[in-house]
Amino acid sequence: MTIYRCHQLPAVYHDLRPGDIVIGEITSAHQNTVRLIDLMQRGVVCIPSPLAQLLSRSKIAQVDILGGFMLPLTLAIKRRKELLDAMNVYTAAGIGAVVTKEEHMHCGHGVRKWDHIETVYSFRGLEKERYPFVLQPRAAQFRDVRVIMVGDFVEAYERFNPYGFRANLSAGGEYCPHALSAEQDRFCRQVMERAHFPFAHLDLQIMPDGRLHIFEITLNGGIRGSRLDRSDLDKRKAARLEQLAAAARAGSRKPAANS
Repeated sequence: MTIYRCHQLPAVYHDLRPGDIVIGEITSAHQNTVRLIDLMQRGVVCIPSPLAQLLSRSKIAQVDILGGFMLPLTLAIKRRKELLDAMNVYTAAGIGAVVTKEEHMHCGHGVRKWDHIETVYSFRGLEKERYPFVLQPRAAQFRDVRVIMVGDFVEAYERFNPYGFRANLSAGGEYCPHALSAEQDRFCRQVMERAHFPFAHLDLQIMPDGRLHIFEITLNGGIRGSRLDRSDLDKRKAARLEQLAAAARAGSRKPAANS
């Protein structure tokens, strides 16, 4: 059985068996976290993968799983004690300005710059509703590149803002085409492989010395600056999902190794 639409899932949910396939994201309106875990435990194939779907929706989860690809000392702060611990770590490392990013806020709206981590604690350390959030050092110089990868299709453009530090195009940023180097392409694909993303919108951070980090990764993101419109991109993504579903079906039909 193959399910192509999220709204079809409730009617057949309890009838799904190992090897059945659910294509497309299971939205939060359908209790995505619990159902993704349950389907995975039952051997139902979800495309995109459960990990990709959960990471795509959470900056905090991305730091937990993909922190090794991010700027060093990028931390997921989930409670006051972690912020206090981070203050000691950052001060010992000589880190001054920092950036915080709000969970579930997009388009640069939840990004804030602070002169010092002590300022973060002074303004938000005691307020429970302020947690969780992402904390990272403020890099003085870097290039911010949006990368879109869907199968063999790759597109990248650099984002910059001459009037502020938020490079998001929805926050006043501008853009120009960027030609990914082989190293940058390989790095992005390593991130996608680690996170089990079938396609991705990645925000790549290129440091002056060439070191590479990611800010975020998502299954669906803004495409202003892309040469494709949303319809064309969605068709490519749908084709990629069907390609993976066909491979999953073929794999399920292979005889067991000991048969």
